[in-house]
Amino acid sequence: MRAATLTLCAGLSGALAGAWGACAQTPQGPGPSDAQSDLATSLPAPPATDDIQTLLLDARQSLQAGRTGEAQEALERAETRALDRSVPVGAEREVATGPVVRAAGAARQALAAGNVAGAISIIDAALPSAATADLPK
Repeated sequence: MRAATLTLCAGLSGALAGAWGACAQTPQGPGPSDAQSDLATSLPAPPATDDIQTLLLDARQSLQAGRTGEAQEALERAETRALDRSVPVGAEREVATGPVVRAAGAARQALAAGNVAGAISIIDAALPSAATADLPK
């Protein structure tokens, strides 16, 4: 991220560069202070699928194998897929809060806290709901 920020700033010229000020001296994004994060910064992709239950199973298997980055990516994909839904006109701004959305978020939080067993437990509890989550409403 730092290299991209510096490259962007170096490519600016004239008044536009002046508007950016000293952006090259103040890099944005993750830095040494963020190095303690337990979340993976570069996430390997789980096997390609659109099925929520399969994504959760992939996350569970990845956690059991110690591949937390892959598990995190699978959980994020499952949550995103669960957020895809049809809503009536005027209800677009209503937040989706189904059981799979909540479980995927909770499992990601457990993983971020280093609680792999807790993340697996949350995934296990969400699997029955995920079986019907892909069905049209």
